[in-house]
Amino acid sequence: QVRLSESGGDSVQVGGSLKLACEISGLTWAKYTVAWFRQAPGKEREGVAGFYTGAASIYYANSVKGRFTISQDHKNTVYLQMDTVQPEDTAMYYCAAAQYLPKSLYEGHWNSADFTYWGQGTQVTVSS
Repeated sequence: QVRLSESGGDSVQVGGSLKLACEISGLTWAKYTVAWFRQAPGKEREGVAGFYTGAASIYYANSVKGRFTISQDHKNTVYLQMDTVQPEDTAMYYCAAAQYLPKSLYEGHWNSADFTYWGQGTQVTVSS
């Protein structure tokens, strides 16, 4: 049984930092993409950062490029380091897994439908 479990969400002030973790278990794919998505109230879910294990390639949404960093350790945990956070970063953050690298992401687009497994989410609130 595949399970993705997010943690690390919290309230943080503008300009501060936060590190989210996504612990993955039960995944048997040899090559896969793990991505962070977020969804704010009343808005569509949007992709934030992705990591493809097959080529160690990394993808970021323009809105977080230079501020967020995705990484993976050897224990099947994927992290999202969030620096210089802004009020617009307030959202529920989800991690998700897709087999191989979705064509849409390779072409620079984020499509949540390409991802098979999802975690339950962790809330990030940025206050001024």
